[in-house]
Amino acid sequence: MANKLKITLVKSTIGAKPKQKLTAQALGLTKLHKTVEQKDNAAIRGMINRISHLVKVEEM
Repeated sequence: MANKLKITLVKSTIGAKPKQKLTAQALGLTKLHKTVEQKDNAAIRGMINRISHLVKVEEM
């Protein structure tokens, strides 16, 4: 596994379930096409799994 993940919000959270919106906010994804770098661990992977249809993930 890589040390960091580059996560980009590619689909809007409008119309998403409230838990999915909160998960995106917790990852630091507040606006469309915003990219954040997060450490690669089980908690972050679980969050990405919950909103996988809204984000694009690249390993760094």
